[in-house]
Amino acid sequence: MDLPAYPQEQAARRRVYKALRCQKARRKRYGKPERRGQIANRRPITERPPEVEARSRIGDWEADTMIGAGNKGAIVTLVERKTGYSKLMRVPSKEAAGVTKATVRALRPHQEQVLTLTFDNGKEFAGHQTVGKRLKADCYFAEPYSSWQRGSNENLNGLIRQYFPKGTDFRTITCDALTEVERKLNNRPTKRLGWKTPKMLFEGVKLPN
Repeated sequence: MDLPAYPQEQAARRRVYKALRCQKARRKRYGKPERRGQIANRRPITERPPEVEARSRIGDWEADTMIGAGNKGAIVTLVERKTGYSKLMRVPSKEAAGVTKATVRALRPHQEQVLTLTFDNGKEFAGHQTVGKRLKADCYFAEPYSSWQRGSNENLNGLIRQYFPKGTDFRTITCDALTEVERKLNNRPTKRLGWKTPKMLFEGVKLPN
């Protein structure tokens, strides 16, 4: 059996390449292309007001999503930076339309206490402009692969994993179960808050003398 004429094919390709108008050297690409930052009209975290970083007011939120086993089902996690008050919403997937709707639905009852949102760079937050418009809030994006810029959210996700460990099928979680976890987290005294609960600070409840 005759072997394929690879040298002849390579020579033919070189002749075609030399005939091209553009003679730039070709570079071999390694790895997958970066696509996480391709969200239209995103505002970087560097434009965020300094009050947000200082946690000097109530109304600055961080947002992320947690994915269930086998990439089936997801939870939108939202946390207010100063108080640690959190909202959890189950969605069928990380599809942007569903995440946008869930974010608005979760925060609309607290709209007066929503000034900014800082998102992860996932494409599920491509609807940030809709979120900002409906909640009358400014939206920003953390830098890619900089989870520390959303430290409150990362901490919240770790707490949620105590109730729903990795490998949990989020499709099997009932709304009542998720609401109960949210209730427990918001009524959990923490040292950072002077042993008050996120709910007490978020709602302005004072401790009895």
